[in-house]
Amino acid sequence: MVKRSLLLMLMGLMALIMIACNNNSASSGEEAEETVVIGDDEDATELKFWTFVELHTDLFKDSVERWNKEFPDKKIKLVAETYPYDNMHNNLLLALQSGKGAPDIADIEISRFPNYLQGEPQLEKMNDYVEPVKDKFVESRFDIYAKEGNYYGIPTHVGATVMYYNTEIMEAAGVDIDAIKTWDDYVEAGKKVVANTDAAMTTVETEGFNTFWSMISQQGSDFFDENGEVIVDNETNIKTLQFLNDMVHKDKIAEMTPGGESHAEEYYKYMNEGGAASIAMPMWYMGRFTDYMENLKGKIAIRPLPAWEEGGNRSAGMGGTGTVVTNQSEHAELAKEFLAYTKLSEEGNIALWKVLGFDPPRWDVWESPAMKEDNKFYQYFGTNIFDVLLDIKDEINAVNVTAKTPLVQQQFTTNVFNNVIRQQSQTPEEALKQAAEEIRNN
Repeated sequence: MVKRSLLLMLMGLMALIMIACNNNSASSGEEAEETVVIGDDEDATELKFWTFVELHTDLFKDSVERWNKEFPDKKIKLVAETYPYDNMHNNLLLALQSGKGAPDIADIEISRFPNYLQGEPQLEKMNDYVEPVKDKFVESRFDIYAKEGNYYGIPTHVGATVMYYNTEIMEAAGVDIDAIKTWDDYVEAGKKVVANTDAAMTTVETEGFNTFWSMISQQGSDFFDENGEVIVDNETNIKTLQFLNDMVHKDKIAEMTPGGESHAEEYYKYMNEGGAASIAMPMWYMGRFTDYMENLKGKIAIRPLPAWEEGGNRSAGMGGTGTVVTNQSEHAELAKEFLAYTKLSEEGNIALWKVLGFDPPRWDVWESPAMKEDNKFYQYFGTNIFDVLLDIKDEINAVNVTAKTPLVQQQFTTNVFNNVIRQQSQTPEEALKQAAEEIRNN
């Protein structure tokens, strides 16, 4: 019996070792969905970059090309690898914890970032590059990626949430989008859309929580208060979840998002075919339209979010990606300098707009002549994009991101939305109180 127990223990240990080996192989880049090599000079220093968004590679491609022309004595060859969202974050965390297999530079999504600040962060401090220019940025975006006064992640955008309207559908429904001032107006407009067209007014995500987060942020609420205490189940959040549920099941102006969330291929196809008249997403979502919903070019207009009451906030800062340099980089100083060049410089922030269509966190470039030059985003959405941003820039609340934010995301995308909206097995209050209890106890 003892021998058998020892054998089972040995087999279990071997299985764990195999899993660890397999995970380490994944973390070394063997499972990347796409690998792009940028810069091919023989004397260039090779840096590896991991991302979970294929489009982000375009920004770094632009930056490498500019860098190599400007600094011919320290050229860079960037190996950019794109992974699925969960795989990349899990592999990166494993690589940093094990001390082996991490890239030089990596993107980390805002809700996962607290995982990498636990204990002693295995990331390079970027203070020397951030502090000299911090006053030119929307500073709250740096705070999200900081710990004890040290800045580890460089922001990618402000993430101002707006409403994208399909003007073709709205006009067919007889709706003036500029008359939509409040969410009550939005619901009434949605009823006209459903009555007069084959489209829904919008879709509600069941595997993503950015839209819900933006809606509660508009009202001064969040998942955590400023002290990090869980407020997931407060009255504002319950009311807002009920509003989303009512749009689907009571008012019947919304459908559940095909594919579960607004980054799914099924959703892009649905929108391309005129499935819904609008979607509330941050300005960085423009790149999803231009790259994946080509049929809608010239049909999408950008406007502020409806307010919850007259005079209320018409936007919210949502989403985000903090780009880091890991402490495993053999060329850490070069990687840090290049990252700062890419995302902290004036040219880099202008490129965030020109290449990706993001609202750059460096506010002093917003009215730069270079930002007004014609590009694919103006051609797709019209020329009032930054007029909208300037109109709402003071109506963007900061969000509180904590080490438990990933638990919030897990609860909402696994349980809350599924139980309330998809299965209708719980009320919003029941689901949010259950989620809050789970988050508090973990």
